[in-house]
Amino acid sequence: MLVAWTRVEVATVVGSNQNLDVFSRNSACDKHVIEEVWDVIGSPWRTGPSLQGNYYEGGRGLHAPDRETALALGIATSERMLGICRGRRKFLAASLTLLCIPAITWLYLFAGSFEDGKPVSLSPLESQPHSPRYTASSQRERESLEVRVREVEEENRALRRQLSLAQGRAPAHRRGNHSKTYSMEEGTGDSENLRAGIVAGNSSECGQQPVVEKCETIHVAIVCAGYNASRDVVTLVKSVLFHRRNPLHFHLIADSIAEQILATLFQTWMVPAVRVDFYNADELKSEVSWIPNKHYSGIYGLMKLVLTKTLPPNLERVIVLDTDITFATDIAELWAVFHKFKGQQVLGLVENQSDWYLGNLWKNHRPWPALGRGYNTGVILLLLDKLRKMKWEQMWRLTAERELMGMLSTSLADQDIFNAVIKQNPFLVHKLPCFWNVQLSDHTRSEQCYRDVSDLKVIHWNSPKKLRVKNKHVEFFRNLYLTFLEYDGNLLRRELFGCPSEADVNSENLQKQLSELDEDDLCYEFRRERFTVHRTHLYFLHYEYEPASDHTDVTLVAQLSMDRLQMLEAICKHWEGPISLALYLSDAEAQQFLRYAQGSEVLMSRHNVAYHIVYKEGQFYPVNLLRNVAMKHVGTPYMFLSDIDFLPMYGLYEYLRKSVIQLDLANTKKAMIVPAFETLRYRLSFPKSKAELLSMLDMGTLFTFRYHVWTKGHAPTNFAKWRTATTPYRVEWEADFEPYVVVRRDCPEYDRRFVGFGWNKVAHIMELDAQEYEFIVLPNAYMIHMPHAPSFDITKFRSNKQYRICLKTLKEEFQQDMSRRYGFAALKYLTAENNS
Repeated sequence: MLVAWTRVEVATVVGSNQNLDVFSRNSACDKHVIEEVWDVIGSPWRTGPSLQGNYYEGGRGLHAPDRETALALGIATSERMLGICRGRRKFLAASLTLLCIPAITWLYLFAGSFEDGKPVSLSPLESQPHSPRYTASSQRERESLEVRVREVEEENRALRRQLSLAQGRAPAHRRGNHSKTYSMEEGTGDSENLRAGIVAGNSSECGQQPVVEKCETIHVAIVCAGYNASRDVVTLVKSVLFHRRNPLHFHLIADSIAEQILATLFQTWMVPAVRVDFYNADELKSEVSWIPNKHYSGIYGLMKLVLTKTLPPNLERVIVLDTDITFATDIAELWAVFHKFKGQQVLGLVENQSDWYLGNLWKNHRPWPALGRGYNTGVILLLLDKLRKMKWEQMWRLTAERELMGMLSTSLADQDIFNAVIKQNPFLVHKLPCFWNVQLSDHTRSEQCYRDVSDLKVIHWNSPKKLRVKNKHVEFFRNLYLTFLEYDGNLLRRELFGCPSEADVNSENLQKQLSELDEDDLCYEFRRERFTVHRTHLYFLHYEYEPASDHTDVTLVAQLSMDRLQMLEAICKHWEGPISLALYLSDAEAQQFLRYAQGSEVLMSRHNVAYHIVYKEGQFYPVNLLRNVAMKHVGTPYMFLSDIDFLPMYGLYEYLRKSVIQLDLANTKKAMIVPAFETLRYRLSFPKSKAELLSMLDMGTLFTFRYHVWTKGHAPTNFAKWRTATTPYRVEWEADFEPYVVVRRDCPEYDRRFVGFGWNKVAHIMELDAQEYEFIVLPNAYMIHMPHAPSFDITKFRSNKQYRICLKTLKEEFQQDMSRRYGFAALKYLTAENNS
């Protein structure tokens, strides 16, 4: 139970002029009642600017009540609050008695303390010998009044003792629900009404309040379709998870794109006590496609109408949210409002905060029918069981058909139809306080809904302009939104202690694998990284790809971090085919990338580039995990396994497609090698042909890749032969060979044990050779490595001896695994390693 101490300072009547602290300990809402009663009863003596010290006029002053009288008044006030906020009827009589005694006493003293229309001091210490009215008679009256006051004080002490005994006997559950979690928010009325009287704008109403059980599951339904909406849902979910204390069950009505994205995201997020179910939005299109809709949400903006049919029949209630919602409080407070529904109320909605349904926004504006200002459907509380019994499906369909005969189409999607139904059946709606849906569109009056931060519960960016909406407090709201937008989602993987949750197979397997590792091993962090599950957001930006009819299409695959972002535009200019990129970013960096991409004409003009965000976790760069993520979501038959620092030659995309047919990659195990070169110049006149490249090679402008650092890596390509070659030629695998190759989509993945710098590509080429791939060098293909600052991982490799020791250990373990998997044929890798 919330506890508040109310402090009332009064002046003493007899004795020293010191302040008295009267404390009333009660529930949070008692404070308002104390202030109200104090204002009514205490105002006659509060004639000065402060209640502290003595205050009188004309040399003689009427003083505040004595110490015990003030205490009695405080007790009476506290007991009145108990009657209001806890409903203790058995104490009501005692409370009224305690309230009346000091009030009557004060009035009596007040009337008796006037002499000839002038106030007479009651304190014997404040004798005023210079006043001609000072007489022995007045002194006797004052003494008799003091006796009467002391008698009242004794009575108050006795009553106070009785009250404390009665409180001690009160049942524990009457004092507060310690086993519960959330008190219920006031469910009706506008925030202005809530501020009236003793209840402030965001305070709970006094009285016995229903609560949400600690481990009660809260059900949330969201309609989501497309790439952009999937990003918005993540921010909404973050804000809900940040504040929540209860298990959550998300019901996502999603199209195939959003389901693929969000299913992967939640699977890799691994948040405890969160369950997610998907419902195919494409199958529901026929239910609402007959309704013409002008809203920017399209057909998906109408799907909240069919939730009673879509969601499981045993689901009784659900909170329905738009994707552009941000929570600033625990969603359990909103869930608790269901307990306030009465009679036939089945819809919990906030009144619309714009004049849209009043029809006065512009000339000839003709909105759909609505009750008053209408209701906004960005936040809905649905009693599904009652709606089904009322035949909701038939109700909204008949209403929509009738109104569409005159309106022709909806302007605000499902919101128009909901309001038309409520107009005819106002008993269906339970009006929520406006702070449960603070609407930030251009024409709203949302500022009337809040006066301080505590008034904010849910922010709704219900404008096509979103963060660019016009509002005088938009900076505050934008910063709140950005807090969750850039918040590290890994921090939300927290347990709900005391709440049983369904066993997650992936989580259990992960814990089992980690428990088998030796934490005292010097290479423990390297081994642990292999099992780390990184949160992954696929297709972060809009993606469109139409497969080539000849089945020869090739996708460029690469991975990068934030420091290589500037290479994206150059690669897009050099490669016109599809691209699959895995980006290793934090939540904040992902938003920086989004702004960078949206501000780039080159990137925005390309819709066949897939950006997959793998969120940062751990201390190593998971290079092979990133490659695997990019490879897994390639939509073409073939892949060009490249790196972000390389620019392919102009026309390489078309050349590779022709080579695929020439070398019959579809029916043979072949890996086509694209020879790699490098330049030390940041500004390079890129060669447009092989002849031009050879000229630059002879002049020292270009070099074979890593010829002076890691010659073995590309030596088997045989650059001397390539200079004069006109047809593809085969080369053999050698130790430490790591070329860049074009392979079929079904090639083996990269080994995840290798992180950071070293042996990540070498191990993959070794496995391709173990699976009997042929390595074919293309005579007219090339790629050039552009210079950049050393990465953090290569710096650690060069400076940290333990790093190099662990890498060598992992390499030996990989070779042993190869021997177990491929048998005798894999022995050559051990021999080659020993000879190198």
